[in-house]
Amino acid sequence: MTLRLLLFVVGGAVAGFAYQRLIGCRTGTCPITSSPYISSVYGAVMGYLVSGALR
Repeated sequence: MTLRLLLFVVGGAVAGFAYQRLIGCRTGTCPITSSPYISSVYGAVMGYLVSGALR
């Protein structure tokens, strides 16, 4: 169970980082995608939430 949770959180962080790099925010005014750190944390939180929803 812990390994699955870890995989979801890390996968979410990688997806958030990739989203920021590939799509991102051109003007820098978007609160989530303006920084790779914020988008990675947001992705990790979303991965955590998704892992709980799939139980």
